Amino acid sequence: MSNVNTFAEQSLPLFEEDETPTTQTWSNGQAPSYIRDHRQRLRERFLKGGAQAIPDYEMLELVLFRAIPRRDVKPLARALLDKFGDFNGVLSADSHQLKQIKGIGEAVFCELKIVEAAAHRLARSKIMRRQIISSWDKVIAYCHTTMAHRETEQFRIFFLDRKNVLIADEEQARGTVDHVPVYPREVVKRALQLNASAVILIHNHPSGDPTPSSEDIAMTQKVREACDALGLTLHDHIVIGKSCELSFRSEGYL
Repeated sequence: MSNVNTFAEQSLPLFEEDETPTTQTWSNGQAPSYIRDHRQRLRERFLKGGAQAIPDYEMLELVLFRAIPRRDVKPLARALLDKFGDFNGVLSADSHQLKQIKGIGEAVFCELKIVEAAAHRLARSKIMRRQIISSWDKVIAYCHTTMAHRETEQFRIFFLDRKNVLIADEEQARGTVDHVPVYPREVVKRALQLNASAVILIHNHPSGDPTPSSEDIAMTQKVREACDALGLTLHDHIVIGKSCELSFRSEGYL
């Protein structure tokens, strides 16, 4: 008898299979051939053409296959996109939001968050320990990946060394839908602890519009004054919207 393992659809061992309408449950415990064939064709198309070869709902199907191995996941993928807009919006949704969708349980939630965490780590790996100026497009891509779809404001700081190499990326604070508390003293204190020479401030606007508020401008000025007093450089303050961003430096605020 051969000991070679063959591919088969199997449930994740850590969770019960997520709930979907009982009309989609089959007595023999296996999906009909048309479901199995669809999954195989979709996997082959992805492997051959990459992510650009498939739309968002099919990308979601690929993720959902593992969490719900014996049921048709296309309706659930469509429901998630209807609710959250796009693939990134689905991955960024929190537990409470996701579990309001019928068919979402622990297995699906866990699978989505694994993919989200992997995307964040991959984007972060492309900028850490690299010279920021030469990696600016990747910096902006990372900020959008981690912040653009958040429902509340998040304030992050990039700490740079004398050669403008990114040595630390840290979240300093979280806030509400339109405000996040920022303390200039804490910003410069942390920079000194890390032996950083410069900082870049980043925060998101859940509204989607990256236009800075008067509070954003005033806070940035206070951070700049605190940095100047200690010989640190404030390179920029980036505001992340849903599909675009604003640079304080480029817009003349710094």
